[in-house]
Amino acid sequence: MKLFNRNDALPMNDGLEGALVYRPPNPEKIEQQDMERVFARVFLSDDGRKALAYLQMLTFQRALGPASSDTELRYLEGQRALMATILRLIDRGRAG
Repeated sequence: MKLFNRNDALPMNDGLEGALVYRPPNPEKIEQQDMERVFARVFLSDDGRKALAYLQMLTFQRALGPASSDTELRYLEGQRALMATILRLIDRGRAG
């Protein structure tokens, strides 16, 4: 698996100066097992666990009120689905 190289990144134009978005050289060659191990390693450290806990708090421990629009509900469900995917990748990566 190729390590992140600054040349593989695209600058973001959303107000986050200096932030980069990873652009893999061959996206079709990214192996599922490689990504599972990557996610397991990223969230293994104390900082990674704190970041994961924060993301879980923002998504799973949040409820919208009855006056919420359909758009707001869909947005939150999308966040939850992404969080669930991250948790699945971590679990699979730890299992080997």
